Amino acid sequence: MMKQFKRNMGFIIGEKENEKRRALLPKDILKLRNTECLFFEKGYGNILNIPDEKYVELGCQMVTRKEILEKEIICEPKIGDATYLDHLKENQIIFGWIHAGEGSPRKQSLIAHKVIAYEWADLMEDSRHCLWKNNYLAGEAAILNAFQNFGKLPKHSKVAVIGRGNVAQGAIEILTDLGAETVIYNRQQEALLRRELSDYDVVVNAILWDKKRKDHIVYREDLMKMKTGAMIIDISCDEAGAIETSIPTTLERPTYVLDGVTHYVVDHTPSIFYKEATEIISEEISKYLDDLIENKPNSILDQAMITGKRNHESL
Repeated sequence: MMKQFKRNMGFIIGEKENEKRRALLPKDILKLRNTECLFFEKGYGNILNIPDEKYVELGCQMVTRKEILEKEIICEPKIGDATYLDHLKENQIIFGWIHAGEGSPRKQSLIAHKVIAYEWADLMEDSRHCLWKNNYLAGEAAILNAFQNFGKLPKHSKVAVIGRGNVAQGAIEILTDLGAETVIYNRQQEALLRRELSDYDVVVNAILWDKKRKDHIVYREDLMKMKTGAMIIDISCDEAGAIETSIPTTLERPTYVLDGVTHYVVDHTPSIFYKEATEIISEEISKYLDDLIENKPNSILDQAMITGKRNHESL
């Protein structure tokens, strides 16, 4: 019988500022059959008070960052922001949130380097995003963090929310729980929102912007219509997308003020609640790791492949 060859998978500690989420917890490794193929950067679980020994006890190996970057598969939640992407080798695989839209420099670079990329944002099952709980958490976390920088409680604010998806639902739940007067606008009500902007203390954008669109929901000139000291919370964080004046910010510097309107545009809010986010991520992505390692067909993974060529022949 021909020996089955497997690919080794490396889990790296993210480089992004204040990115504390991890991709895989020991409790979910227990579900896997290829633990000997799992390699973790030393200190991987320290932020979660998980010593390296917990991973070693399960048959995994703790290695240096340099060794991780040599593995056939590299996994990291915010892998699209990693500085090492341009140094990967042909046919190496990346697995995480990549955010490489069609025609983007990031995607063109991955194609040029012949890197195979699986996008977590495209992991879909029965038309539902597999990591929908993380998206819901993004909405919750953004509201809590943004209002800390707003200087006004939600219960004393009138808030417009654009969208009805998982991110919006998370935001709406927190706003409702904290007593905000909340009005929801769908994608067909963009013009209505612009007319009513002056009614709101806070505007929350929670829709994924179509990069092919050249227009906006809120234009710079619309800021003049807003209340003095108003805030925009752009959870979707598409630069110059739905909100023309949005520029992604960081948790260290989460806001900026333009034309008197505070903008909050942090693009990884689930990391604020990194323990809960890690639980969500680990439980979900553990379902796909054995198939990735063994190069087995998986319809969910196949749909999430944004660069590379599907080939499930024996390794």
